[in-house]
Amino acid sequence: MLFEEGFTFRNFLVDAFAIFMFVVWFWLLVIVFTDLFRRHDLSGFAKVLWVILLVVLPYIGIFAYLLTQGPGMAVRNEAQAQQAQDKLRQIVGYSAADELEKLNRLKTAGSISEQEYGRMRARLVQ
Repeated sequence: MLFEEGFTFRNFLVDAFAIFMFVVWFWLLVIVFTDLFRRHDLSGFAKVLWVILLVVLPYIGIFAYLLTQGPGMAVRNEAQAQQAQDKLRQIVGYSAADELEKLNRLKTAGSISEQEYGRMRARLVQ
C-alpha cells in the first residue's frame, strides 16, 4: 500500500495536494454555479442539465463549462461590474462633468501632468 508507513513527508504532501485540489475544485464550482444562475440567455432546462453534469461528473463538468462558456463568463462579469458601478454612481451622485472639473483644477494647479490629464480624461469620457 502507499500509506502503510504512517505519517511521512510524502504522505503529508499527498494530503496537502488533495486538499489544495479540493479547494480549487470548490472555488471553480462556486464560480460556475454563480455564472450559470446569473445567466438570462439559458432556459431552465439547460441550467438543470448543466447542474446534473456538474454534480454527476464534477471535474469534467467544470472543465466543459469553462471551455464552452468561458469567453461569455468574462463578458457577463464585466457587464455586471459596469452595472454595479453605474448603480453606485447614481446612489452617490457621481457625475462625469464633476470629475472633469476636478481634473481641470488639478491640471491648472500643476498637480498632474498633461499626459496624466489626457489619460484620466479619456477614462472618464468612456
